[in-house]
Amino acid sequence: MSFIVIGINHRTAPVAIREQVVFADAELPSALDELVRVPEICEALIVSTCNRTEIYCFTDGEADDQPQLQIQVLIEWMTRWHGLENQHLADSLYQHAGAEAIRHAFKVAAGLDSMVVGEAQILGQLKEAYRVAQHQNSTGPYLNRLFQAAFSAAKRVRTETRIGANAVSVASAAVSMARRVFEDFSQRTVLLVGAGETIVLAARHLRAHGAQRMIIANRTLARAQSVAAEFDAYAISLDRLETHLAEADIVVSSTASPTPVISLAAVKAALRSRKHRPMFMADIAVPRDIEASVSELDDIYLFTIDHLQHVVNTNMAARHEAALEANQLLTEDVREFTEQLRTLNAVPTIRTMRDEAEIIRQHTLDQAQRMLNNGRPASEVLEFLADTLTQRLLHAPSQRLRDAGKTGDAELIRAAQALFARPPSSNDTNS
Repeated sequence: MSFIVIGINHRTAPVAIREQVVFADAELPSALDELVRVPEICEALIVSTCNRTEIYCFTDGEADDQPQLQIQVLIEWMTRWHGLENQHLADSLYQHAGAEAIRHAFKVAAGLDSMVVGEAQILGQLKEAYRVAQHQNSTGPYLNRLFQAAFSAAKRVRTETRIGANAVSVASAAVSMARRVFEDFSQRTVLLVGAGETIVLAARHLRAHGAQRMIIANRTLARAQSVAAEFDAYAISLDRLETHLAEADIVVSSTASPTPVISLAAVKAALRSRKHRPMFMADIAVPRDIEASVSELDDIYLFTIDHLQHVVNTNMAARHEAALEANQLLTEDVREFTEQLRTLNAVPTIRTMRDEAEIIRQHTLDQAQRMLNNGRPASEVLEFLADTLTQRLLHAPSQRLRDAGKTGDAELIRAAQALFARPPSSNDTNS
């Protein structure tokens, strides 16, 4: 019995291949239902995002010795499900079994396997995949323990390292630099120029850091209104930009304009209206959206994409350094989980042994009680109880050991010696 993982991600395949094996949210329940009916697949969970698709399984086969058998079954199932019979996915898939599968799950949860090292989004996606799998009853004691341990390990990595402490996108770097100028965003007005992906990302970072009032300016008003709706912001067209510039404490601009959309004259006028209260400006566009000479004005803190990219590169290096520490933590967590897993493997045997012992105990106790009811002396009943209970509890293992002696089963005899070895007494220790 073992954990098995097969997957595809940004490192192993281009988007043209990744998009062919995506599981839509609506099809996940039926996919999980079908997957756990595959022979030897006991438990299953599917993670599917824009950057990765992974199948986690617990199998009842001898995957520790021959993992390729179960892995091939999963690859064939994935190929059939997506109707890719004539295509070969094996070259784009990574495959893990046993301890390597456990470690992979921990690394994914901690953001160490992501395109942006240390990003936290994948943890939320894993938790959602786990929720769906639990709802479909496709997980059990093994995958449940694996992912609960993985989530705990991810939390430990974020608590004990600085893996997620630094901005690693241009948008997040812009917000990080803005916090050096304005510690509290809650009373500041933000003007976002453009309505593309970078601006949306910047808006999310700003909102996460407390920004309440946002203005979205875009050449197409309908697109500005669409973005504004997500953040309860105010949308304006680009031709009204100068009218609202003086309101802005923080300006982030990223358009596709071939010429600057914010002129030196417009910023000077805004500063006069603001009575020279400071203004933070981040120009993320290439070509520039803000005239370069604006940086020469007093009370203006202007950062271009080159400034911000330097921040990103520095922070990315810091994250990679933190990732080394995080990997050491995960090694400890994986080892601890593996030890707990061995305990879980022993539970059914322990339960069976205790159940059988309880039957013997109750039967022997009933006999002793009848002896007392018939007037037999208590000392005689106690002697019967002790002798009979000992003989009955030891009968089966004693017989098995005698058979092992006859057949030369040295491994069983050594196991029994270890299992029933008398613990050292204080006299043994002191002698």
